[in-house]
Amino acid sequence: MKNTTFSIYTILVSLLLSYPLMSQTAQVYHDHGIGGGHHHHESGSRPSAEQLKLVTGQGDFVFSWDEELTATFPKDAVAFESRMHGGFNEDPETGIVYTGIPGYGLCSISPELTKWKTIGTDERLKDNIHGIVFFVHKGKKFLAVAQEGKRVLVLDLNGNIISEILKPSGSEFKFDQANQFFASKESNFGVTDVTYLDGTIYVAHGYSAGDFILTIEENNGSWRWGELAWGGKGEMPGQFQTAHGVYAHEDHILVASRAAGQVVKFTKHGEYVDIFDNIPEGSLVCNISYKSEHYFMNALQAIGNQKSAPIYVHTSKELKSTIVPGDLEIPNLTNIHQVWPHIITAADGSKQLYLLIHGWNKGKYAVLKLDI
Repeated sequence: MKNTTFSIYTILVSLLLSYPLMSQTAQVYHDHGIGGGHHHHESGSRPSAEQLKLVTGQGDFVFSWDEELTATFPKDAVAFESRMHGGFNEDPETGIVYTGIPGYGLCSISPELTKWKTIGTDERLKDNIHGIVFFVHKGKKFLAVAQEGKRVLVLDLNGNIISEILKPSGSEFKFDQANQFFASKESNFGVTDVTYLDGTIYVAHGYSAGDFILTIEENNGSWRWGELAWGGKGEMPGQFQTAHGVYAHEDHILVASRAAGQVVKFTKHGEYVDIFDNIPEGSLVCNISYKSEHYFMNALQAIGNQKSAPIYVHTSKELKSTIVPGDLEIPNLTNIHQVWPHIITAADGSKQLYLLIHGWNKGKYAVLKLDI
């Protein structure tokens, strides 16, 4: 009986001593599968390096850090990386991604995310590109960039500037509140982002007391302010609290109202439609984009005890996954300015989803990979 008691005691002690190690392993061991399936170890086998990698997110949207693709960031741009304060957009036909690095210039990234190159020689392209959009207008491909405090540029894909749109004078819009604001000597030019829909460029003007969505239209090859504008700073439906990001999707305009923690949906004529549900309280939503039948958006900074600003995968009605890149121990990535979903199609036709991250504050470029 004494031997039996001693054996049970020994087993219990061994289990208690091993528990902290088991708990630590659980923090990094990821056991999941797309569509609710799971991967399991054979009895007695040790987790592989792949199974021990750090991951973040839930359900079908769990991501890991792709260090190899992150390291393709151009070596001669590293000195400028800490200044990063913009975002991404892409040509859906070619998969080429476009972004800007202050002091370095406007850049393209190859579809497989391995090669970067600068576009254009105009010195204005070295100013901060706070927001960017690729678009096709009258059969030709263009880019438009928002340079906060300075201008909106429309250019071709070779970096040749077609139009420079400067601060409105206060007589351009059929919206008295916007005209009164820009006519004032105290007004500023706080453009933060651009998008395009049906011949019109939409401009978020959120770094300002004049918190509007403005429009730019083309006439005989030249782009200038259009008549449509809406918004204003406030808490009423259709008003904003820092209209930071603007994005066109399914014939509607989506605005990330940062300080309100909202994504607001409008018709292309500026008529209020709806606000996204189920965005966590305290989220300073900066930008929004869409891919893989889901919206992707990011908060500016961490909420509570999060290790970095979160990224949300959303349906517009339901939050599907919260991705915290800080859990992946990516150096210098705390605040996030924009996240962009990008799909790489392999030679065999298989598709892989990635998230491109444009950091802010300390600056950072990072690539996350959907963990399948």
